[in-house]
Amino acid sequence: MIMTVTRFAPSPTGYLHIGGLRTALFSWLTAQHNKGEFLLRIEDTDMARNSEEAKDAILKAFEWVGMSHDGEVVYQSKRFDLYKKYIDQLLEEGKAYKCYMSREELDALREEQMAKKERTRYDGRYRDFTGTPPEGVEPVIRIKAPQEGRISFKDGVKGEFSVDATEVDDFVIARADGSPTYNFVVAVDDALMGLTDVIRGDDHLYNTPKQIVVYNALGFKLPNFYHVAMINNEQGKKLSKRDGATDVMEYKSMGYLPEALLNFLVRLGWSHGDQEIFSIEEMITLFAPNDINKSSSNYHLDHLLWLNE
Repeated sequence: MIMTVTRFAPSPTGYLHIGGLRTALFSWLTAQHNKGEFLLRIEDTDMARNSEEAKDAILKAFEWVGMSHDGEVVYQSKRFDLYKKYIDQLLEEGKAYKCYMSREELDALREEQMAKKERTRYDGRYRDFTGTPPEGVEPVIRIKAPQEGRISFKDGVKGEFSVDATEVDDFVIARADGSPTYNFVVAVDDALMGLTDVIRGDDHLYNTPKQIVVYNALGFKLPNFYHVAMINNEQGKKLSKRDGATDVMEYKSMGYLPEALLNFLVRLGWSHGDQEIFSIEEMITLFAPNDINKSSSNYHLDHLLWLNE
């Protein structure tokens, strides 16, 4: 029997807010329920925006709520040689290629497509290029996406999800400076870390077809995907800092108990009958990712205050 492996993968460009903690909680509970592993990966490839303070705050938040992870924390910034190995492999196998289009050419192509009311996308002009590369242009690396058919997967929350292959162009997997791009490193890391279940916000839903292209090109097995609807404010609008989308450690400063906060969060997208209060052990026993609600949940501060009494 395959062991369940889940993860949480925040970026240390800002503090951990409650939406992120809820996603982490759902992943942690899935691993605990199945006696599996919950891994923590810090996606710190954006060197200009990374914050050591934000990274430390993320780790402190996990410690405060008692959600321990298995193994050492994985830092993407320490895995660039690994990513390069797989980019080189795709180039050697003809599944990726160097693209020499300049920024000016890309902008001109986009303007032309917009003028024709076409969807803006890369046109694949260097996909089968065999000529002499232009001088003075550092190429990006693009992966060869399928040109026909559909890219489909079954989402544990949303159900069947499918896009026409033509909606996914030959996207960049390595920038001109050699640094790998988000969808490439996420797919590689999830595969190499042995993820069986990827639970994340549904703002990543349309990243998934691109990541599937990477999985397929490298011969990796797809995990199960679960895309969780966002948390809204009491009026059903996007949650803002004013509503409560603030640093998790602010809740500690305001006197909230971690048990109250976890109870509050687990009910934002999951339920077990009309039960309102759960021990951690009950959450672990009862939670299943297939029971996550499809629709968004509304944040009600009064409910959190009641749980904290």
